[in-house]
Amino acid sequence: MSSDFESYEQDFAVLTADITGRIGRVPKLLGDEKKQMVANIEKQLEEARELLEQMELEVREIPPQSRGMYSSRMRSYKQEMGKLEADFKRSRIAYSDEVRNELLGDDGNSSENQLIKLREERAHLLDNTERLERSSRRLEAGYQIAVETEQIGQEMLENLSHDREKIQRARERDSFLPSLEKQMQTWGRAPGY
Repeated sequence: MSSDFESYEQDFAVLTADITGRIGRVPKLLGDEKKQMVANIEKQLEEARELLEQMELEVREIPPQSRGMYSSRMRSYKQEMGKLEADFKRSRIAYSDEVRNELLGDDGNSSENQLIKLREERAHLLDNTERLERSSRRLEAGYQIAVETEQIGQEMLENLSHDREKIQRARERDSFLPSLEKQMQTWGRAPGY
């Protein structure tokens, strides 16, 4: 049973690779050649769906203890199939737009369309330039704040360092005075003084 599944699996891999390549070529083709390609892809997608159905039937016949691995592979193949169908749909929409343009006599290269596109691009570029300038100003302001904060922090650290030194000197003086007083008292009582 699993050998049939693997055979279907290989066929599916070859078929989906071919479909992917053909979908990529659809937008580059014109006229009857494009129509033929779209029809071929539709047939291949149907064939791929049938292969998936065959593979699913094979998985159902596999004993339950071995079925997990094959079920997860089936899920990934179904996702791949969904992606292929979505890609094909997008390529067909692009194809439909081209057909509509051909029927309406709009080849997409008229000077009016080009002018409109250029204006849109210019507006888009101006918007992006404004955004960049605003972002640059914000970055500059942030940098200035960071520099000022660093300077203030440095000054505070220096002040704290000076205060610490003063406190240490005061402690040393305070601890030195009582010992000096004791020594003076001792000297004052000592004989001969």
